[in-house]
Amino acid sequence: MSIAILDDNQLNSAEPILSEAGFGAMETSRGNLPLAALDLDVEIVGLIARVKLKQRYYNTHTQPLEATYIFPLPDRGAVRGFKMTVNGRVITGEIKERGQARREYDEAISAGKSASIVEEERPDTFTMRVGNIPPTAFAEVELELVMPLVWRAGEATFRFPLVVAPRYVPGMPLPGGQVGTGISPDTDAAPDASRISPPVLLPGFPNPVSLSIDCSIDGAGLEVQNIASSLHAITSGKSGSKHLIRINPGERVNRDFILRFQTSGAELGSSLTVIPDSDSDKEATFIMTLMPPMSAVDMRRPRDVVFVLDRSGSMQGWKMVAARRAVGRMIDSLDAIDRFEVLAFDTVIETFEDTPTLKEATNRARYRNVEWISKVEARGGTEIAPSMETALKLLSDRSRERHVVLVTDGQVGNEDQILKHVKKHNHGARVFTVGIDRAVNAGFLNRLAQETGALSELVESEDRLDEVMDSIHAMIEAPLLRQIKLGFDGATLIPDSLTPREPLTLFAGSPLQVMGRLSLNGEVRARVRAAGRSGELIEEVVASSSTSDTAFSAVWARAQLRKLEDRDVVEGHSSNRNKIIELSLKHKVLCRHTAFVAVDHSSSVEGKLLQVTQPVEQPDGWDSDGFGGGMALMSAAPQQGAYTQSGVMPPLPGSPLPRHSPASPAMYSKERKAESAAAPRKKSLLGTLTSFFSSDGFSEETEASEISEDAEVNELKILWQTLLNLLDLGSLDETLRSELEDVLEEIEAGTANTLEDLMAHLNAIAQQHGIKTDTEPAAESLEELEALAPVSLDVAFSAVLREIRRRLP
Repeated sequence: MSIAILDDNQLNSAEPILSEAGFGAMETSRGNLPLAALDLDVEIVGLIARVKLKQRYYNTHTQPLEATYIFPLPDRGAVRGFKMTVNGRVITGEIKERGQARREYDEAISAGKSASIVEEERPDTFTMRVGNIPPTAFAEVELELVMPLVWRAGEATFRFPLVVAPRYVPGMPLPGGQVGTGISPDTDAAPDASRISPPVLLPGFPNPVSLSIDCSIDGAGLEVQNIASSLHAITSGKSGSKHLIRINPGERVNRDFILRFQTSGAELGSSLTVIPDSDSDKEATFIMTLMPPMSAVDMRRPRDVVFVLDRSGSMQGWKMVAARRAVGRMIDSLDAIDRFEVLAFDTVIETFEDTPTLKEATNRARYRNVEWISKVEARGGTEIAPSMETALKLLSDRSRERHVVLVTDGQVGNEDQILKHVKKHNHGARVFTVGIDRAVNAGFLNRLAQETGALSELVESEDRLDEVMDSIHAMIEAPLLRQIKLGFDGATLIPDSLTPREPLTLFAGSPLQVMGRLSLNGEVRARVRAAGRSGELIEEVVASSSTSDTAFSAVWARAQLRKLEDRDVVEGHSSNRNKIIELSLKHKVLCRHTAFVAVDHSSSVEGKLLQVTQPVEQPDGWDSDGFGGGMALMSAAPQQGAYTQSGVMPPLPGSPLPRHSPASPAMYSKERKAESAAAPRKKSLLGTLTSFFSSDGFSEETEASEISEDAEVNELKILWQTLLNLLDLGSLDETLRSELEDVLEEIEAGTANTLEDLMAHLNAIAQQHGIKTDTEPAAESLEELEALAPVSLDVAFSAVLREIRRRLP
């Protein structure tokens, strides 16, 4: 049987449901997932898009339903409108402080009222809850947002994400209950991991969501040509001067929707648009676009460039191939006056040579590093922070251009921690990001680049990589303009209103968009002063035009809110919280500290509330064995109460468990066997184990941070889990597997968590089953391990693995 997507008439005439599908059901005749449809209505005028996103939920059950959906939105999109429709009644949502909005929603649900609330978790990740949907009834929520298009080298891009991909979550588990209903436990590195980790449908699940996208494009004076969608099939036409685009039926919600078009027909120069406040003629918002100067001096400065290559499990398949090609081609573009290094990272950092160091970009050095990169394969977890720290420490020579180029899919849950870490260790280097994925974590990559005054480029296919390599090369050149200063005639810049934050820089091929607030006192024009590549003074005067379109003000408010939020993140406090809330409420633009809530007070529903977290599709282009690092595939089934992990399918082969993943310890216990009977246990390896067991040795020179005693115990638990997976790969009988799992349970219970206990258990089991082993653990090895463990985690793992390898052939 398959899930049928019914039309309105079919759903309205549906018979009452008398029984529910069993746990773990892959499909039913009526479907058991609440999200029935996503409708996207997009209107593009010039380089601004206005979007209405409708999510339609249907309660197939005999009791009231609360549906939770973790979904993405464009990170630069300003959510400024919300409404809910239930049983034919339309309720306009209100934006309120987040705690107040949650209280109103919870009180409404407790009283049997239908209600909905939308909250921001990350700049591009949101949570929707729609509660007390009556049995056999629809509920529809609509979000209204505005966003700027990315424009580079004559090409405009509208990117709308459709699925939140699994993300690697490092750190130690936090005590107490989870703050969300996702599958990743909250940790000290990502305290809200359970709010950004939706369950993932098992492979082969029928298409559960109907997707429609309608888009119109009005060039507003620009000629629009060569419209193309890179990941979804579309049908296009024209109505007057507007281009009409519609996605073809049957397209899935498992990748970003990306629409690109060329612009021509008008000479594009720097521009300044002023938007006076509707309630005052004394203040205004401005948006200025600075175009690269045609007369800029092409003077090449020596560069130090560190390429940071993500080789984690989620990069498997075409992404790893594209990432290797991208880094290789950037290395080939370096000159002899440049210096470079390449760091390939997962849970460890590897380089072509033993110790990371900048080397001159000679032909020999470039060739040898490109050859080494071509053999890098995906494995392990996505430990970005240590690799970024290593890269930034290499860039200390302030007399040279200093760049880090991070090539990754960005699928991590500890974005704030990484941002703060980079700020701490960075002393003026720019961090350029190249995001490679069809469901890329664009919000994080854009934040990281913008925080350091750099750029981000997103690549959704190998073909697209070829198209944008010139743009990527241009990114790592010296800026065309630096130290850009703005002055105004007829207005005064309101302090701390400028986005992006200063110092402002402009790169070849990429216009710089600057926004801010002005106090008006006359006719406005801008004066731009900047330094060129050779230090020459560049000056430009830009006249202004005015508009009453509030979309521009919303775009500025969104950028300003994110700037203030990131400032609190990198500075480690929340001093801007009240300012953020005030700005969000004034402009009615959603942020982390506010939420939209809608409550239907006209009627109530009765019955015990059924709670379901909507699973999402496996991202397109991800190998099934790319779900590593604590990221699990989920079966789709409704449960009472918060979504639990009882439907977890373990990571698939080739996807190493992260050393610090708190999701791992509970993933292989005995009680999970029965629940996953329909899907046989899969195996997973640590990235470090992959290296060790596939070679004759293991590098003990990898630098690692200090760890606490508790952290060491947790690491050993994960080591033992990985050992079980290794043994599972062989032809071992069920009795041996069971005994090994008994040992794991003892370790998890804390009754056998010393190193000596672990080695003794392994020794006893090996002897009992006739596996060649020594009579007792090597005391000197254990003493060495105990001494090294607090200092270097990698060296500790090396000693343990060497001992295990010696005992178990």
